[in-house]
Amino acid sequence: MKNTLFQPQDGWTWRYVVPFLTLTFFSVLIVIAIFNWRITSRLYLGNLINHEVKELKNIFETIDKQCKILSFDYQKNRINFLTIQSFVGSEVGSMNLAHPEHWQGPYLDDNPTYQGREYIVVRTKKGYFITPDVGVTLPNGAVIDKDIILDEDADIAQMMTDENQLMYSGKSLALPLKIKIKKY
Repeated sequence: MKNTLFQPQDGWTWRYVVPFLTLTFFSVLIVIAIFNWRITSRLYLGNLINHEVKELKNIFETIDKQCKILSFDYQKNRINFLTIQSFVGSEVGSMNLAHPEHWQGPYLDDNPTYQGREYIVVRTKKGYFITPDVGVTLPNGAVIDKDIILDEDADIAQMMTDENQLMYSGKSLALPLKIKIKKY
């Protein structure tokens, strides 16, 4: 008796159906994997920025307690000096200190970056904030200093509550620095 399982039945041939079903199954798996990768990679990047900004905030508040931060030189100051062990004078990077002798660096082994750019301390009329650097594309698609302007008049505290600006998936992508800097 011949095996009829793989013989044409009612116009269908199993040798065509099985490859079609296999191809369809793997195509669906690939689409799901790509979709999942795109979503989870954005969530990962948002969590990464949030974590690094929190870490930097804690470091600056520690430095302020130990050394008293007097000022920053610019409106946008790159954070690329936390790996320094010791220095001469009262200025480290763009930050001026009242008690540089209390510096306990290095505070980090490597300066954190996002898309190859250091984070920055931004001075606004409403205070100082730690944010990703100019030119960075955030997980929500917004670009710093193109879609999100970080000038003296920027309301970064409000931007931190907007999913189209400095917030992604409920996580803030910037944080205020709780330091008291006298204005001269």
